[in-house]
Amino acid sequence: MKHYLIIALIICISACKNDTQTTILDNTPDNESVISQLKITPIEHATMVLEYNGKTIYVDPTGGKEAFEGFPKADYVLITDIHSDHMHLKTLEGLSLNNAQIIAPEAVYELLPKDFRKHTNAMINGSKVDYDVFSVEAIPMYNLRDEALKYHPKGRGNGYVLTFGKERVYISGDTEDISEMRELKNIDKAFICMNLPYTMTVENAAKAVLDFKPKQVYPYHYRGTEGYSDIEKFKSIINENSKAIEVTELNWYPNISKK
Repeated sequence: MKHYLIIALIICISACKNDTQTTILDNTPDNESVISQLKITPIEHATMVLEYNGKTIYVDPTGGKEAFEGFPKADYVLITDIHSDHMHLKTLEGLSLNNAQIIAPEAVYELLPKDFRKHTNAMINGSKVDYDVFSVEAIPMYNLRDEALKYHPKGRGNGYVLTFGKERVYISGDTEDISEMRELKNIDKAFICMNLPYTMTVENAAKAVLDFKPKQVYPYHYRGTEGYSDIEKFKSIINENSKAIEVTELNWYPNISKK
């Protein structure tokens, strides 16, 4: 009888260990899946909430304070660029950010009110900072095409690599398929933009991903002036050329029909 109790106890302990994983949440309940300790919730376009080990990060918060109802207050705010779909001052002012650390490019820092500057870390391309439960590296983001250079000059904005434990997460910001992206190493999750005329084509985004080979890639920021980028085409290019890269689609545009 004691042997059966010991076996049952071992099974119970094993099950409890498996329950330590949390979920990646799309804002559609049907798209929930258990993958790691990092919880990702897309809000819209480039805006998302990351939760890890009791800390909450708002990435490019837009949409007003109501977009963040139901989420814990931000411990960190990550901003990639000065454009309003990344730095939205009205949203920032509506949120309770007095105790939050803001991480942003110098160009964003210069546009923030003085009260926000007091708790903003202005990072330049290539810099790295360690925080309590993660580290952040500022990665260049810029345009390559002559006709698009006016949108994102090199050195103004930041993409970021966030390291949570052993997991490395790349957030591209607004960029084309630059060499700094293609040379990234050991990326577990990559959020890759693709919209014209501001960033890059689906084809170039796919080619860059195939170069640096993240384990998972999340197409995001794919609404342009002519509508939405063809995410299925992006996925098919990746799937045809690599079995090692998983394309994960989240609902970045919950309130707008893509048709």
